[in-house]
Amino acid sequence: MDANKVDLFLMTNAKFFQSHQIPAIKNMIQDLDDDKFILLQSLGLKDPTISIVISLLAGPLGIDRFYIGDTGLGLGKLFTCGGLGIWTIIDWFLIMDRTREVNFEKLQMMLM
Repeated sequence: MDANKVDLFLMTNAKFFQSHQIPAIKNMIQDLDDDKFILLQSLGLKDPTISIVISLLAGPLGIDRFYIGDTGLGLGKLFTCGGLGIWTIIDWFLIMDRTREVNFEKLQMMLM
């Protein structure tokens, strides 16, 4: 794989991952063939900024958790009105990192 392609992918998608994951991602995608790299570029990554906006606006309904694919937690937040508001406030601090973790897990699953 061309190092420029890898660096370009990382520059354009760095916000979707935690900073300590970037070197591991670089190592994982350096050995990809072109077909797999094209598939990697079409991977539907969730934007952490959008997840925090959703959490701020509709956190008690669990929509932020549904957005990132945590359906069970989304249902839990929905049925408890965001844990009576406590869970909603906690998610304001955690949802961006959780979104980045979900993106990294999705990337790992695609590369296997």
